[in-house]
Amino acid sequence: MVSVPEKPRTMPFLHGFRRIIFEYQPLVDEILGCLGLQDPNRQESLESPSCVAEDNSQLLALSKILEREAHSPFYKEGVSYALLKVAELGLVPAAEILLRNGADIIFEDPVTYYTALHIAVLRNQPDMVELLVRRGADINRRDRIHLSSPLDLASEESERLPCLKRLLELGADVNAANKHGKTALLHALASSDGVQIHNTENIRLLLEGGADVKATTNNGDTVFTCVVFLLGDTVGGDPEEAKLIRRFCFQVTRLLMAHGADPSECPSYESLTYLCLKSFRLHFPLLRFLLESGASYNCSLHGPSCWSGFKVVFERLCAHLSESEEDGFSLDLLEKAERALDLMVASAQGVRLPGNFGIDPKGCRFHGEKIGSLFASIKQLECSPAPLKHLCRVYLRQHLRPWPVDAKIRALPLPDRLKRYLLLDQNPSTEEDL
Repeated sequence: MVSVPEKPRTMPFLHGFRRIIFEYQPLVDEILGCLGLQDPNRQESLESPSCVAEDNSQLLALSKILEREAHSPFYKEGVSYALLKVAELGLVPAAEILLRNGADIIFEDPVTYYTALHIAVLRNQPDMVELLVRRGADINRRDRIHLSSPLDLASEESERLPCLKRLLELGADVNAANKHGKTALLHALASSDGVQIHNTENIRLLLEGGADVKATTNNGDTVFTCVVFLLGDTVGGDPEEAKLIRRFCFQVTRLLMAHGADPSECPSYESLTYLCLKSFRLHFPLLRFLLESGASYNCSLHGPSCWSGFKVVFERLCAHLSESEEDGFSLDLLEKAERALDLMVASAQGVRLPGNFGIDPKGCRFHGEKIGSLFASIKQLECSPAPLKHLCRVYLRQHLRPWPVDAKIRALPLPDRLKRYLLLDQNPSTEEDL
């Protein structure tokens, strides 16, 4: 029997994080060591670069190591992985040396699959971002796991605002979308919670940089989707958190509308105006802002046949007053309903109601007479030519936009009686009330 010589035993194929440990970790350790750093995967984390000194002796030592190890089997991987580490700390001179000596600028972290550019953004290192982009890093490259671009990551938190500004200055595509249709603006909005993450300035910078407010994901999410979602979270939640969320939603909505976003489009469940009309008691300050800023009280695409603000308010009013006769609740609800109706009437020259729209006051358990009277007054406005004083009020209020209209009305050289007619409400809401 002829014996077959045994094949030499080889190390199984290694990839990802295991390759760092078994193949190029020693070179990485030596590179980081000469810079006075510790590898966070094996010892302590690199959280603060304040203790790191990049003097000439360290950089000279780094150059000597790279020259000596240039022909080692795992040199390319070692210097490329070291680039990720110095990018994290913003060590620009060290990064320049690594790049000049063969570091791969598109090398991915074997665990997160982020490149050095992604990591520099996450650690808010704008100077490192600029170096990498100028040395050839793809400024719009998306990571393989989350499909996030550097601009997406920079938009997430206010602390990364310097990187966001630098990326836009360097020519990042502000409207680039991932395969799901998600742009940096939609990413920034989806990253917000209104409580812990206040990235309003990031959103402002994206809008000023040309972000498209009409961007829509493949699933139909728009710039108002997250605002609608966050406002829904305020129902029955912690009062302090709800106040923070409402204020954040107001600030974001104000920014979006200033750049042409329409809060009254359909479908209704994606419409911010529809939500505020449906919950007018809870979100009245935001509803007032929307209507005084030019938002339509009907579907802005298809008119009242799609959804109507008047119908929504009357339906919610009847539903709530059929459940409770408690005086405080009823009076507050009726007052806010009247104010919402006045705002809608004063926002257009003529009242537009859906066809065959009507209510049965007898179907309301409480305050049916009051609701019937309100409805009759609205129907009368629809059927009759608008009086001159109404047309003048609409014209003046539209001319005084954007919000806040009330302060501008009070400054007009008019008699107090006319000012009261123009104001609609003697106790208007302010941003602080949101």
